[in-house]
Amino acid sequence: MTRVLIIGATSAIAEATARRYAVRGATLFLVGRRLQRLETIAQDLRVRGAARVDAYAMDANDVSAHEPMLERAAACLGGMDVVLIAYGTLSDQQACEGSAAQTVRELMNNAVSVAALLVPLAQRLEAQRSGTIVVISSVAGDRGRRSNYVYGSAKAMLSAFVSGLRQRLYPAGVAVITVKPGFVDTPMTAALRKGVLWAKPDQVARGIVRAIERSTPVVYLPAFWRPVMALIRAVPERLFRRLAF
Repeated sequence: MTRVLIIGATSAIAEATARRYAVRGATLFLVGRRLQRLETIAQDLRVRGAARVDAYAMDANDVSAHEPMLERAAACLGGMDVVLIAYGTLSDQQACEGSAAQTVRELMNNAVSVAALLVPLAQRLEAQRSGTIVVISSVAGDRGRRSNYVYGSAKAMLSAFVSGLRQRLYPAGVAVITVKPGFVDTPMTAALRKGVLWAKPDQVARGIVRAIERSTPVVYLPAFWRPVMALIRAVPERLFRRLAF
């Protein structure tokens, strides 16, 4: 029986991933800010076949709340086989440009709080000498762009942190996976115009589960984003700075 901790469990990608584990009879521990929404998701997962589902309310930006949450999760699950960190906010770039405080909040939401959470989590799995940590970053972190460089810089920091953590935990038998989705049709992106490059949450969830099964270190979802971002990274800076996107 797979024991799964999901932090940011009310996100569309996290919920779709949880459903895939529920049908396999997994035990799940769901963490998010809205307990009522978590309970609704938990009930759905039980119906789908999950062996047990617990819900826990926490604001991930409260670093002091991380350790108590991990204690509770470990007690309910009896250990951790898979940990998915799936929370974050889509930054308002223009608001950040006009407010240092807003910029700091977005960096905290999307990078600093995740890094802080990974510290005690890594210690636990390192001592356990098994398990898989999955962190959702973004293709936006591959190169800063004028339209979302606050969000992108947070994801760049997160990707670099997770890369180093992957090296550190490899000798302990702990897999660390960076997930880099492109555009995903979720409530967080509801106001944005959709196009052919957009994926559905379940499509990303399928890729996440596959990456866990294969211990893929870094996965772009959908896969076509890997060559797309390689091309974007290859554009010389003297040309890139002139582009309006």
